[in-house]
Amino acid sequence: MSYKEDCPYCNFADDPEQHVVFENDTCYFLQHDRHQGVLEGSGIIIPKNHRVNTFELTKEEWNDTYDLMQQAQEYLKQKHSPDGFTLGWNVGEASNQSILHSHFHIVPRYNDEPYAGKGLRHWIKKPENKRPQYQA
Repeated sequence: MSYKEDCPYCNFADDPEQHVVFENDTCYFLQHDRHQGVLEGSGIIIPKNHRVNTFELTKEEWNDTYDLMQQAQEYLKQKHSPDGFTLGWNVGEASNQSILHSHFHIVPRYNDEPYAGKGLRHWIKKPENKRPQYQA
């Protein structure tokens, strides 16, 4: 099993606020107590083996991520009744990948939240996000 000693996701059990909700052969679905106040129901799917980013996942890890995503969706629908979901991976520093262990975000969204209707594109497509060489 691929493991990195200083990786917080390889060592998630060291954090008493991080919980395994589901797991399969190659992946975990985790929730962290700290995030539940603002991002109710949110969690991540991580591979059990250390993979720096999504492009390093094996086909089995992709398939197991899909299976856990479906399981998490059903669980979150029953427990939290969200109105939608924001799903995604950040890959690399420019994308704000702060922990270099692949992790797939599952964020339930609710019609009564202040940023309802504003997904990932809302932030990325803002004019102030235009690269300097493309400025008019």
